Parts: sequence; C-alpha cells; structure tokens
Amino acid sequence: MKRLRGYLKEAGLHAERLGEVLERLSPLLPMTEERFLELSPSEKDMLDVLAFRFSKLQDLLGSKIFREFLETQGFITEGKSFLEILREVEREGIVDVDTWSEFRKVRNLIAHEYPLTISERVEAINYLVEKVPVLLEVLKRIESKAGGK
Repeated sequence: MKRLRGYLKEAGLHAERLGEVLERLSPLLPMTEERFLELSPSEKDMLDVLAFRFSKLQDLLGSKIFREFLETQGFITEGKSFLEILREVEREGIVDVDTWSEFRKVRNLIAHEYPLTISERVEAINYLVEKVPVLLEVLKRIESKAGGK
C-alpha cells in the first residue's frame, strides 16, 4: 500500500500540472490551424508540458499503478501480461480496454515527432485535450477505490 500511495502522489503531481496547463491554454482551445501558426514560444512550451504530463501520467498508471492497485485488492499480478492486468482493471470499473487503447494511441501520437501536417498537429492537440479529463478520471477512480492518497 505504501508503494501505491507513493505512485499516486507522483500521479497527483502530473494531474495537477495537466490541470494548470489546460487552464492556461483554454483561451487557445479548441486549437485551429490559424491559432497554431500564431503560437508564441511560451504557448508552444505549454503544449509540450501538456503532452509530457499526459504521457507521464498514462505511463505511470499503466506501468506501475494498475499492478500495485490490483495487488492491494488481492489480485496476483506476478507473471500476468499487461492485457490480463488491464482486463482486471476493467472488471474493477476503473477503465475499459478500449479507452486505454485510445490513451495509448494519443500517447504514441504525441511521443513521436513524426512530420505531421499543420492540420494533423492541430487535430492531435485537440484530441489530446479531449482525452485529458478522461485520463484524470481514471486516476480519481483508483484513488477512490484505494482510499485516497
């Protein structure tokens, strides 16, 4: 339980930063091609923070928190594949497999600097912004089921 609480504390920092940066970006959202082309360096930095924190939170949930949470619930995770872990997390009502697949899609899209067109970049930004509240809700469900931080 102690390790889970540590991971949840770290996740809370990512979640807090995500909320802050979304608030600061809100006047620019939804992103359009015109707005994207006019972004200041500090606004571009905010988009980087958004992508970084989303990726860090998504990775922390998938690589550490899900397993630790399930272990506190009596589920044996040793030797289990990630898909088995994810199915159990789904049974716990935390996140469904399809939603998690969407998070991975977002993470992969933002984690790699592929030569995207401006319209593809704008679409990726708006998609990411749309998925942040859903990711934060996953964290809240785990915190609630684990008894808070």
